[in-house]
Amino acid sequence: MRNQVAPADASRMPDSILARFHHTRSLSRDLARGLNEADMTVQSMPDASPVKWHLAHTTWFFETFLLRDHVPGYRLFDERWPFLFNSYYEAEGARIARPDRGLLTRPSVAEMLAYRDHVDEAMTAALPRLAERHGDLIELGIQHEQQHQELLLTDLKHLFSCNPLGPAYAAAGGASGAMPSPPLRWIEGAEGLAQIGSAGDGFAFDNELPRHPSWLAPHALASRPVTNGEWAEFIADRAYDTPSLWLADGWDRIRADGIVAPLYWRRRDGEWDHFTLAGWQPIDLDAPAPHISFYEADAFATWAGARLPTEQEWEAAAAGADPLGGVQLDAAGAIAPVAEEDDGAFASLFGNVWEWTGSAYRPWPGYRPAAGAVGEYNGKFMSGQFVLKGGSCATPRGHARASYRNFFHPHQRWQFTGVRLARSL
Repeated sequence: MRNQVAPADASRMPDSILARFHHTRSLSRDLARGLNEADMTVQSMPDASPVKWHLAHTTWFFETFLLRDHVPGYRLFDERWPFLFNSYYEAEGARIARPDRGLLTRPSVAEMLAYRDHVDEAMTAALPRLAERHGDLIELGIQHEQQHQELLLTDLKHLFSCNPLGPAYAAAGGASGAMPSPPLRWIEGAEGLAQIGSAGDGFAFDNELPRHPSWLAPHALASRPVTNGEWAEFIADRAYDTPSLWLADGWDRIRADGIVAPLYWRRRDGEWDHFTLAGWQPIDLDAPAPHISFYEADAFATWAGARLPTEQEWEAAAAGADPLGGVQLDAAGAIAPVAEEDDGAFASLFGNVWEWTGSAYRPWPGYRPAAGAVGEYNGKFMSGQFVLKGGSCATPRGHARASYRNFFHPHQRWQFTGVRLARSL
């Protein structure tokens, strides 16, 4: 063993943090269980990364920002590997180009898993001491790995969708089609001065800060997200052939890419089906519609006589909702959005699909990025992207919260991205 750090007393570590660290690390391995070497190595597009890379990069994060920087005597597992598994941290030096991650046939999966074991052992030994001074950084590492658990599943889904055999990651769960979608209701939102951003009552990324007042005009939000059945009506009304519904950039994009439906939909014998983590399946018309771009979301809202909610409107609506509720990731399996019953409030604010807002991803007033290399985590991406809220069926339960700010470019749709409509009153 290369690591020369003496074990510490793990009993000094708060059970919740120690348990969460190991639960998060174990879940990542569970998500990859049953995949073969090729499944874990191939990269299907530049936006996606191989499973093997996700497992190694999250390990590199703990090794670099905690073990290397804060544990005296720690030695890197392999001094060549930071070049392979750094993502976008300029402060950490050169790295392999993102589109080339799928060329890493070496190190093998076995070597990469040995890397995870090595870092997990060193982290377990050092966690009690690290928590005393670097608890926020440990939490950041856990939250970071949870983000990559979702990416691992969505990237793998894209990879498998490219295979003519339509392989299934796992068998379909029993929840699909379990209930009809409730009728859409309009719920008036808060108006006037609202407090937006993290209240400081738990972990938050730097882009959720500082908490600040924001003025909300009279508006209403839909009680649930748009469903697959409603999206089929949008298609049947030739909306993808109607330029007046689309933003100019969106119209150019769908024409150039030949987009006529959400990602993973196909028409066979006059009927739509779609690719899922359980392979090709009939479309559940009652489930929230996933894998749509911002451009598609905006066009649908225009077609429906509505608009996209602002980030502030969505966050104010979610302020009293339970972020642990809804359809979220609890264990490995063929997760998918499903309809939720109407309990008189908003359905699926958390889980099922990330919901596009009409708000650009920009800093809150008074925003300051975190110090050091981890300051590159969010702030430098505040250009040309839009905010999504709420989490999805692939978001690990406990990761989402009302102030959470996910962000993607307007054309991207390989994530579980959907839409909830809004109206001005």
